[in-house]
Amino acid sequence: MDFSRQTSLARQRFYQEIDQPPDQIDLAKAALYLAQEEYPDLDVEEYLSALDAMAVEVRERLPRESYPLRIIQTLNQYFYEDLQFQGNTDSYYDPRNSYLNDVIDRRMGIPITLSLVYLEVAGRIDFPMVGVGMPGHFLIRPIGKDMQIFVDPFHQGEVLFEQDCQERLSQTYGRPMAMRPEFLDAVSPHYFLARILTNLKGVYLKQTDWLRAIAAIDRILLLLPHSWMEQRDRGLLYYQLERWAEARQDLEDYLTCAPSTVADAPRIRDLLRRIEGQ
Repeated sequence: MDFSRQTSLARQRFYQEIDQPPDQIDLAKAALYLAQEEYPDLDVEEYLSALDAMAVEVRERLPRESYPLRIIQTLNQYFYEDLQFQGNTDSYYDPRNSYLNDVIDRRMGIPITLSLVYLEVAGRIDFPMVGVGMPGHFLIRPIGKDMQIFVDPFHQGEVLFEQDCQERLSQTYGRPMAMRPEFLDAVSPHYFLARILTNLKGVYLKQTDWLRAIAAIDRILLLLPHSWMEQRDRGLLYYQLERWAEARQDLEDYLTCAPSTVADAPRIRDLLRRIEGQ
């Protein structure tokens, strides 16, 4: 596959969207540009219009007295009863779960992409929400000082309180886990998108699809340029592909940027010596 020809325009659009103040980034648009690398003919405006249409339908269903919990109840009925959105528990690592167009078409996804659909529609009905990057699971919550409730779009929009989040965290890891305040902080648009890409990276590594894994890392580094662990991983993938110059650059940069105490430094130096022998 010729990734360079297929992805250059989508990559440029993605970068233009994220290269602006966080409050001006359109998350849905950026996620669709991300998907456009995989689907070059994807019509971004078509899917943005689909989100607009969902919002119109939800607005028509809103009760006269729109309290937060009643709005969430209306959203949940619309998404999970009317449209039959669901978490993909059978094929969690299907890459389609991470592409917003596929999630909208198939009405199926993973926590972060279902969260994206939910908060995009909520924002369009003037009920703004933010992503909450709890380890191992992604939630959303309404914006507001007194709004200490969380919504789990992967589990039919279940409403959670902080104690419930603690239990879900322990459930996710299969052992008691201490909840830390930062686990429930709102995430930035850059982090939100990087987490989608990290999921894709993991999927493609499992499939030994090195080119797609590299493409995911490329965009993570556009979002989080000081992510030296990502630079190391890309260097290792270039090494697998015998692209020696790129592998050497990334691995040398990793050793320069990473703390001197990283445990894998001897291994990386050994790989660099092997590259020199090529």
